[in-house]
Formats: sequence, C-alpha cells, structure tokens
Amino acid sequence: MFISNNACLVPNSFWLTGIPGLESLHIWLSIPFSSMYLVAVVGNVTILAVIKMERSLHQPMYFFLCMLAVIDLVLSTSTMPKLLAIFWFGARNIDLDACLTQMFFIHCFATVESGIFLAMAFDRYVAICDPLHHTSVLTHAVVGRLGLAALLRGVLYIGPLPLMIRLRLPLYRTQIIAHSYCEHMAVVTMACGDTTVNNFYGMGIGFLVLVLDSLAITVSYVMIFKAVMGLGTPEARLKTLGTCSSHICAILVFYIPIAVSSLTHRFGHDVPPHIHILLANFYLLIPPILNPVVYAVRTKQIRERFLHILKAESQPK
Repeated sequence: MFISNNACLVPNSFWLTGIPGLESLHIWLSIPFSSMYLVAVVGNVTILAVIKMERSLHQPMYFFLCMLAVIDLVLSTSTMPKLLAIFWFGARNIDLDACLTQMFFIHCFATVESGIFLAMAFDRYVAICDPLHHTSVLTHAVVGRLGLAALLRGVLYIGPLPLMIRLRLPLYRTQIIAHSYCEHMAVVTMACGDTTVNNFYGMGIGFLVLVLDSLAITVSYVMIFKAVMGLGTPEARLKTLGTCSSHICAILVFYIPIAVSSLTHRFGHDVPPHIHILLANFYLLIPPILNPVVYAVRTKQIRERFLHILKAESQPK
C-alpha cells in the first residue's frame, strides 16, 4: 500500500466492517444469517431438481423460474460466505480485485433478475391475452434467447462499474468499507478523485433497471387485467388471475426490499448505519428465500411433485 502526499491511499485490499455498530453481536447475527442462507440454497436447489425431474413442468414459466433460482443462488452466494466469515472468523480483509468481482456479481445478477421478471411478465401477457399462440411464440429457443438477453444486458450495464473504479479511482481516503460487502456506492464514496461519472452512471443504471423494468411490467399487467376483465364469469377471472399470482408475489418480493433499501440509503440520513447495512443484506437474501416458497405454495404442479418426491423417499425400501 502506498501513501501519497495528500494522505490518500493506493490500496491492494479493503477492510469490510460487517455490520457497523453491531460488532459485539456478530456471532449472534451469524445464526439467523446462516439459517437464511441455508434455506435459500436448499429451496432453490429443490426448485431446480423438481422442475428437472418433472417433464410436465418443462414449460416457459418454469424455465424462467429455473433461471430465477440460479440467479438467487449466485446473489446469495456472492455475499453470504464472506459475511459469515466476518461473523465467525473476523475475516474482514478482501483483495481489491476480489472486491470488484463481488461488486460485479451482485449488481449484474440483480439486473439479470429484473430482466427475467420482465420476460416472465411477457410470458404471462402472451399466455392470457393470446393463448392460442403462446406455445408458438414462447418456444424453448425463444425462452433461452430471452434469458441470454437478460444476462447480456446485466453484463453490459454493470461491467463498466468495476472497470471505472479500477481505471479512474486509484486513490482512497481509507481502506475501511463501512459495509458487509463491496457495494458500488460504498466503495465510490471512499475515493479521493472526481466521482461524478461513477455516481451518474450508477444512478442511470438504477433508473434504467428498476424504473423502466417496473414500468414495463406494470404496463403488461394493466393489459392482462383488461383482458381478464373481459372474461365472462367471475370464476374464469379468478382462475386466470391465479396463474399470475406467483409472479406478482415474486415481483413484490424483489422490488420492495430494493426500493426500501435505496430510499433509506438516499434519504434516511438519520437512520443508523447498521440499519442501512441490514436492509442491504436483506434485499439480497429475501428473494432467494421467498421465491421458492411462493412458487411451491402457489403452483400446484410444483407442490404436488415435491410432495410425491418426499413420499417416495420416506417409503421403506
């Protein structure tokens, strides 16, 4: 590490604080966090296994659900092992390149997840508003291309973030990141140089992903509701809306924690730092935990197949 004349550092690594202000409780905090991470991993792996084993679930909606499960595994695994290492072993040091890699994976796959929700909204729109052409429009190849497009969009949007930090911001006031993981703004705010470009780019990506994606999803559901209201009987309306309920719940589970965390970070200046950090961790943990639960509870085929597997395993051999 080199210290320049203006007391700015050129660090090879950073120091993550974990949950600032709650250091004495880290070992106790590890219990709920490790439990939630375990539930997230088991739940999403179970969803992947059930859909793989049950051929009747090889449909567009369930393929998108598999993509969500993989994304949720990547998101939770990008942060939780390091957080638990901080809690259990005090392993706060993180290499600069590892920090930027973690930043890329977190923000990239959060962007990809938003894109998958948008693709799922399109799937529900076609299934309800043009059901006769659903299978011809949403073929396996089209579903794969939509997933690839969401992944490429995430890479293209987020790829410049760590690159701009690496190339434009070599000097830092401190090595201590007041966070439990390498979040973009937490790193940028420590920099000594001009961070205007980084700030505006980060805000622009946030607008493109969260605002535009949520608007597009809202428009698709407005059109869906119009089509549903045109159905003849209340029973038909409820049955049709029931096919969208899991997707709507998953969207709320994804966007509400992000919105709360972002608003608290931007405007909650009186909110204690540990609340900021806890909210930031929850928005990466809550969707991976709740998505499998929502789809297992709300989707009859997944629920029945899962119960069938459990019964088969419990029978004596």
